[in-house]
Amino acid sequence: MKGDYQDLVDEISALLGAPATLENRDFRLIAFGAHDSDDDLAMDPVRTRSILTRQSTADVRSWFEGFGIARATGPVRIPAAPDAGVFRGRICLPVRYRGIVQGYVWLLDQEPGKPGPGPAALDAAMEVAQRIGVLLAEEARAGADLSREFLAVLTAGPGWQQDMAVAALRAALGPGGDGLHAAVCVAPWPGEAPASVPGAAAVCVVPRRRGGEPGGAGGPGAAAGPGAGPEPAGDPALAVLLRLRSTDALAPALAAVARLLPRAAEATEPGGKGTDGKAAGAKAAGAKAAGAKAASGKGTGGKGTGGSAGATTTAVARGVTAGVADPVRGLADLPAAWEQAVAAARAAAAQPRFGPVAQWSAIGPYRLLATLAADPVDDPAARTLLTPANRELARTAEVFLDCAGQAGRAAAALGIHRQTLYYRLARVEQLTGLDLDEGEDRLLLHMALKASRMA
Repeated sequence: MKGDYQDLVDEISALLGAPATLENRDFRLIAFGAHDSDDDLAMDPVRTRSILTRQSTADVRSWFEGFGIARATGPVRIPAAPDAGVFRGRICLPVRYRGIVQGYVWLLDQEPGKPGPGPAALDAAMEVAQRIGVLLAEEARAGADLSREFLAVLTAGPGWQQDMAVAALRAALGPGGDGLHAAVCVAPWPGEAPASVPGAAAVCVVPRRRGGEPGGAGGPGAAAGPGAGPEPAGDPALAVLLRLRSTDALAPALAAVARLLPRAAEATEPGGKGTDGKAAGAKAAGAKAAGAKAASGKGTGGKGTGGSAGATTTAVARGVTAGVADPVRGLADLPAAWEQAVAAARAAAAQPRFGPVAQWSAIGPYRLLATLAADPVDDPAARTLLTPANRELARTAEVFLDCAGQAGRAAAALGIHRQTLYYRLARVEQLTGLDLDEGEDRLLLHMALKASRMA
């Protein structure tokens, strides 16, 4: 289908005598026309970045949307703004289908004093833009139409049921089913699946099961077994099956995922539908740090996402996170990849340093902890330590164990004197009955402290 887009973009370029670029509604580049101008003003920073990185920043998107392009039904002329990196004015052709914007065709406007494209040429270009809109809508609908098959793969029981579901999804995807994919979990997700997600082969909303975890085939959220009784319903999660050209294409694909988080947060009020009030309060404490991290470009969700720090902070504060599995070839390993994505989303919610969009490969010990039962940790040894009255002692023990039992490093990380550290650790031993000189006791306490974040 990419070839179809390129042909249509080239047709618009020929009609208007200027190189055109096509972006989807999220300002991700789809196709662009040949550019052979020696004019330095033609390749301004905004156009250069769009072509080289295949996306625009949130600030650029906001600036252009300020001219009403999302509501326009005809060409929109946008003046040059050197301060914004736009050295040459633009002509924007909104790409619509049945009144819904699907993307935008961009052209460089003529220099001041020179005649630009006439009304007849612009009308002809808009007819081509309408054909592009049909293609974009069909592509989005194809992903949405696969929601039933995709959901069946993620929720089918192990064995022949799962094999049949995978075979049905592979048949629906056609040759693309044998390509490289990455599974993504966004949780919680209120409402229906979005009409389209850039780069997605399929999207669906997955019901949440016991413990608030998205249910999956054989996963931690699966039913306890015969006689266990119905599990209480919880907030659903959004599942996205990303198409990848190569593993290097994962980073730009995650930019689209990061932009889903604010959308979910807008419909998720703290303490209301879509979040657990207690969880929302806990996430708010780490929201500022996570938002700053994403804005700086550090971590999985920050680099190249183009998301604003404010939107990211809101999403994290309201408990909305995303997890991304390791890419898989074909669909046979998709159920296992979904479990990875769920685990990464849970880890991102428990540990803000992973960022609002966490990759399974980067969450360390949370790979194992996230696959444990979703019920709150209630180990007798750690029960007293995990009460609110002993929060500082629990933090001290966790930092000490994170520092591999090195007292000097732990004291420095906590900002306390070493003797104060020893006193607190002695209290931890008294409360837990554990010996922190014993490796297995350390392991038990460390697991209990980390797992308590996953509740």
